[in-house]
Amino acid sequence: MLALIGGSLPRIFRRLFQGVLTILVIVVLNFFLLHSAPGDAAEVLAGEAGSSTPEYIAQLREEFGMDKPLAVQLGVYVKNILTLNLGYSFRAAKPVKDLITERLGATLLLMGTTLVISVGMGVLLGALAARWLNTWKDNLISLGALISYATPMFWAGLMLIVLFSIHLGWLPTSGMENISAFYEGWERVLDIGRHLVLPATTLSLFYLAFYTRLMRASMLEQSGLDYVTTARAKGLTERQIVFGHMLRNAVLPVVTMAGMQIGAMLGGSVVVETVFAWPGLGYLAFQALFARDLNLLLSIFFICAILVVVANLLVDVLYSVLDPRIRTA
Repeated sequence: MLALIGGSLPRIFRRLFQGVLTILVIVVLNFFLLHSAPGDAAEVLAGEAGSSTPEYIAQLREEFGMDKPLAVQLGVYVKNILTLNLGYSFRAAKPVKDLITERLGATLLLMGTTLVISVGMGVLLGALAARWLNTWKDNLISLGALISYATPMFWAGLMLIVLFSIHLGWLPTSGMENISAFYEGWERVLDIGRHLVLPATTLSLFYLAFYTRLMRASMLEQSGLDYVTTARAKGLTERQIVFGHMLRNAVLPVVTMAGMQIGAMLGGSVVVETVFAWPGLGYLAFQALFARDLNLLLSIFFICAILVVVANLLVDVLYSVLDPRIRTA
């Protein structure tokens, strides 16, 4: 495996360089997009303080550095980003780095669980649907995937809360853990796991359906290729053909799409974290948007861009493991 990864190093370094340029472009675009929206943090804070006079708002803007020309603000922001100085959240009255550090773990836990569930179950169900082609099992899996794909994420979350939290009382409705219980060790892990079930399930439904359909189509495409015909001519069983030959090739499109959809999954986490009050970056971004906390919003977008680039680099490495021919590309 190390040899395969080593052979892909030039391509990985090229992707890394492209990723850094992409992050810089995203940083600049997000800066101009957010500053083009009406209102700012000074107006929000002045309104909450009950003193929204022009003089007080001008004083706040000078204090926050918002009175400087936009080009100067951009230069200061890019300089801070390059030195990993994420700035200060005037709304929360604490450094942005501390706010993101507190919430990043929750988002990574939610997204990691979602990725494992959606990709793992999607590959399994898609392979089984292709194996049971045109049977009632295939139809049942395809129908379930279609329903999951068409169901709005926020509505699915609310319905899961109504069923499993309100009616059955099996799972908590919101939050990441029961802080008042003061759990420690494995008890705390189990408590976080119970709180994670509904958000992870809600976020996984859409992607699980997508990967199931994609894996089914990929398996059917592979089944008509020459190497499968040759394997059958050699007397291999269907199980040996599927798990020994087809599965590794069929999973490549799923891996590609999973890497590309990390950004979309981060966007979906905003909805899910808001519905379940999950204390992650998505919920933090939702709060920062209404507070017009630009420093915090820009930093969240910056961290999300880094996560997407890192995820795609990991996909490149995984590609080299699944298909060594790609390392020469």
